[in-house]
Amino acid sequence: QVQLVESGGGLVQPGGSLRLSCAASGSFFKINAMGWYRQAPGKQRELVAIISSAGSTNYADSVKGRFTISRDNAKNTVYLQMNSLKPEDTAVYYCNAPVVVTLTPFKNLEVWGQGTLVTVSS
Repeated sequence: QVQLVESGGGLVQPGGSLRLSCAASGSFFKINAMGWYRQAPGKQRELVAIISSAGSTNYADSVKGRFTISRDNAKNTVYLQMNSLKPEDTAVYYCNAPVVVTLTPFKNLEVWGQGTLVTVSS
């Protein structure tokens, strides 16, 4: 059983910062790209940022210059540093990763974390 467990959400004032973490646990062969998504009330889930196993990154336009995604492959952990937070960043943030569970036979799973709530409000 492969799990992604997020932490670091909470309440922060506009302009403040938060750092989210997502750690993978269980038995697996390899994790490729890891990403952060968010879902605000009444809206569809959207991609926030993604990082490849080699460290290449991509960001949603709405967070470019404010959020930074990084990963520690040795710890199977991905981070999201969020600065200059705005009320519109309020959402449940989810970690996502395609995980190669076994190589032979090949078994691949798309795994989601349980989500962590980020609230930006004064």
